[in-house]
Amino acid sequence: DAAAAAGGAAAGAQDPPPQSNRSAWDRSSAATAAATTTAAAAAATSPHLTHVDAAGDYNMVDVSAKGDTHRVAKASATVRLEKHAYDLVAADKVKKGNVLSVAQIAGIQAAKKTSDLIPLCHPLFLSQVSVNLRLDAATTSVHITATAKTTGKTGVEMEALTACSVAALTVYDMCKAASQKTLISDVKLLSKSKSSPAPTT
Repeated sequence: DAAAAAGGAAAGAQDPPPQSNRSAWDRSSAATAAATTTAAAAAATSPHLTHVDAAGDYNMVDVSAKGDTHRVAKASATVRLEKHAYDLVAADKVKKGNVLSVAQIAGIQAAKKTSDLIPLCHPLFLSQVSVNLRLDAATTSVHITATAKTTGKTGVEMEALTACSVAALTVYDMCKAASQKTLISDVKLLSKSKSSPAPTT
């Protein structure tokens, strides 16, 4: 009957392919199984992969048992411009506006949105975000540094890195009409620290 036919079709859909295609099907299945096993093994043996559990599934780390500490992180990035584009930035003659000011605000805004952009980041209450941009005529570059601070249960390095990254992208965006060879490089964490909060009275 119709129900039996439908059941047979569903069962058939999961059967291995004909012998001519069997080898590729076997390799694909083996690769999928190996990838799952590798992820699970890595999670079990490496304390650094905290976003991967023993089953190979991804999750946001449970930090509920941690106490609050002061956290500070500093990151940097560099945007290298062609000479004529650099001169426009230095003279504040870019048509879109003041590149350094707009990039600074963009970096601060981005730090506050980090958990929306990076899936497994915890939302943090940021006590301070600072973004500084410095012109370097010798290399026709803009050097960006960002510092983020919070008091909480997890680090704030992703916020500092996100601030630098988006500030750099903003410089790129504002200069792209004048230069097609802008280069973003050296996005990196410079430092991070934590300390116990001062006792309240």
